[in-house]
Amino acid sequence: MKNFSTSTHSSFLLRYFGMSMFAGLLFCAKPVYAENEQLTKLMLTNNCLACHQIDKRKYGPQFYEVAEKYRGDSSALEKLAAKIKAGGAGVWGEDMMPPQPHVSDANAKIMAELIMALKPAK
Repeated sequence: MKNFSTSTHSSFLLRYFGMSMFAGLLFCAKPVYAENEQLTKLMLTNNCLACHQIDKRKYGPQFYEVAEKYRGDSSALEKLAAKIKAGGAGVWGEDMMPPQPHVSDANAKIMAELIMALKPAK
């Protein structure tokens, strides 16, 4: 009987530890998910998904690539917000990004901030 009790206690501790670790990971991951959710909502609202995705290349670069390219550039937020509004060409090949004048200055800045907050894809 003693082995059964020890086994049951060990099993309980293992399940408790596992659930605690899982819950901790959920709480740690939530802010990143929330940021990506906000970026995705802005992308949908402003029709960015026609050419871009966060983690896959479509016509334009994926946003992970953009974040990596401009990491360490102190003027990146201003450059990206301006490029969202004015468009551009030549940075990612021959394709041109058309101007997006319908995007508000505030949303362009928020999108630039959320893009730059993305961690490098692994």
